[in-house]
Amino acid sequence: MDWLRDSQWLWWVGAALAFGIVEMNTLDLIFLMLALGALVAAIAAGVGIPLVLQVLIFGLSAGLFVVALRPVALKYWKLEGKGDPTLGIEGHIGQTATVLEEVTDRSGLIKLRGETWSSRAELEGTHYAPGELVTVVKIDGATAVVTAAPPEDKPFDAPPHD
Repeated sequence: MDWLRDSQWLWWVGAALAFGIVEMNTLDLIFLMLALGALVAAIAAGVGIPLVLQVLIFGLSAGLFVVALRPVALKYWKLEGKGDPTLGIEGHIGQTATVLEEVTDRSGLIKLRGETWSSRAELEGTHYAPGELVTVVKIDGATAVVTAAPPEDKPFDAPPHD
């Protein structure tokens, strides 16, 4: 039983690693705070503090990390709220795309952020020719709904030079 008492710190380190693995899947920083609490308890075990006090130290330190450190970390890493609007479907809305195949109110293809997307025009009877720039107004399933790009997004036609 001496080996169990002498290796308590390793059990806390193992718990910290397990919490860290769970954190990688959740990304809400709760399990990261528990992992930090387990590391504090590992230090306590390493200096010879009894198991009951180690558990108390773990609980207090993890709670302190959740209350004091987690809100700061959430703001620093911008994990609070809806997340980064430039990612996912929301990130495509408002982006300029190039028409690859004629876009009508029923079908078409565009190049959006380096990817080919099926698309359709927002307004009935509208069509855009290949090479034209359009703006994505919404994503409907796997189809980008587009409208004409504002003039500032139009390419500058430089005068020909010899």
